[in-house]
Amino acid sequence: MRSSDETELVRRCQGGDLSAFDELMVRYEKKVYSLCYRMSRDPDDAADLAQEAFIKAYRALPSFHGRSSFSTWLFRIVTNTCLDERRRKASRPALVSLDRPVDTGEGEMTPEVAGDTPDPLACAEKAEEQAEIRALLNLLPAEQRLVLVMRDLEGYSYEEMASVLGMKMGTVKSRLNRARAGLRDIYLKKEEHLGRVLHLKEKRGVGL
Repeated sequence: MRSSDETELVRRCQGGDLSAFDELMVRYEKKVYSLCYRMSRDPDDAADLAQEAFIKAYRALPSFHGRSSFSTWLFRIVTNTCLDERRRKASRPALVSLDRPVDTGEGEMTPEVAGDTPDPLACAEKAEEQAEIRALLNLLPAEQRLVLVMRDLEGYSYEEMASVLGMKMGTVKSRLNRARAGLRDIYLKKEEHLGRVLHLKEKRGVGL
């Protein structure tokens, strides 16, 4: 994508050309949705967040002066939208969704719908692993979850993250290190808890 081409699209958007904004949305919608989905873990929520972020971006376009690239500016809006939503959800009573991982007492299980797959066992194991990763990530503070998603799942460079988050690169790396350490601690505590549960069951003679 040529920067001059994008600059022209932004200029046209600021002049009220909706077709130019549509073109920008097409260019970024997949990456915007992907980030929203990683943060929300729900396809419907992700679609709503992506739409909300694009609406915010369109309304804020008059204030965009090109001091950063359009993509950096856009994803700053996206990340703030995701973080705001997580804070709102944290302040509301939790709702249970039937299509989200369920705590069985010995780990989490994601309801699966039968499908035409060559290896059901491998698919089930992969789904279980992905559900566990999502569950562990969700236990991190929103800001730490965000940097892990951006770096380890979405593949952002440190430079891109610093620009999008409005931080120094050293701060980004420091927050990422804390997030990885936090995720590791959560995982170890979960394994330790599971080990204690299994040990108690064995002592009581409960079959596994």
